[in-house]
Amino acid sequence: MRLLLTSAAVLSLGLAAAHAQPAAFPENPALSAALAEIVAEAGLAGTFDVGEDGEQPVSLVVVDLAAEAPVWGGVAPDAFLYPASVYKMYVAATVLSQVLEGRVDLDTPRVVAAHNAVDTAREVLSDPRPLLAAGDTVTVGYLLDLMVTRSDNSAANEMIDLATRPAVDSLMHRYGWHGSEVTRKFLPRSVEDPGYADVPSTMTSGRHAAEFLALAATDRLVHPWVSRRLMALLVGQLDNAKLAEGLPRSAVFAHKTGWWSFWTHDVGVVRDGDVAYVVALLTPVREAEARPRMAEVGAKVHALMTARAEG
Repeated sequence: MRLLLTSAAVLSLGLAAAHAQPAAFPENPALSAALAEIVAEAGLAGTFDVGEDGEQPVSLVVVDLAAEAPVWGGVAPDAFLYPASVYKMYVAATVLSQVLEGRVDLDTPRVVAAHNAVDTAREVLSDPRPLLAAGDTVTVGYLLDLMVTRSDNSAANEMIDLATRPAVDSLMHRYGWHGSEVTRKFLPRSVEDPGYADVPSTMTSGRHAAEFLALAATDRLVHPWVSRRLMALLVGQLDNAKLAEGLPRSAVFAHKTGWWSFWTHDVGVVRDGDVAYVVALLTPVREAEARPRMAEVGAKVHALMTARAEG
């Protein structure tokens, strides 16, 4: 699909990039206190041993989008954790920004590089799309969808190459999200690109993930077109075994999950009638143990945000 921009749209994009400001949502102490209770009730308070990374806390941040002016609350909001596949949403936003700029089209074909084709099993067994193999020719739009909805690592490696890590970092820095730079692809360090074999792991915080999603949910991430295309991808998320398990069937959850080793995460935007909020939950807990606790958090946060919307 080729995106055609008018000169006014191009000018608007340039002005948005030049004047982008960090998300300045004020903290609501009462919301933070309520979230601390939820975290404790779910057995996620305190810190968890993650091996060589030591003791790490759970980071939970909620942004109330239904309030007259958005406010946030959180538990360890500024703790930086390894985000696993959550940071694929940062890559997706950067690629979509480049599509908007006319540097690439969603239907541009791309040949999968051999060292990027790392997946040996589908993360979501119900998804019939085959694994990517070296030499496959697929479109940018197809790779974006695979990367977000199935959390495909091979697709993510291709999209990181297309976006470039410096460009992802530039987008993040534009909004003040320093420390959430994308340093690694999803492959062994032994086959990393030159200059990236020895870099630290990618990190992010609950607050950065929540602010990123809050801007996307309100059409303020880069440009409304980028925000809405990103939200459309996130709505198609196929992994609904974490926070989503605690949400009612009436809720629409546009989200990105991530899991690897000690880390299990779910971040997204919930809309359910008059209820609208961002929830970002990053945990240093293995998936089997984290899943039921995350479902409990999802249910209790939704009840809390429903009460706030009705009150």
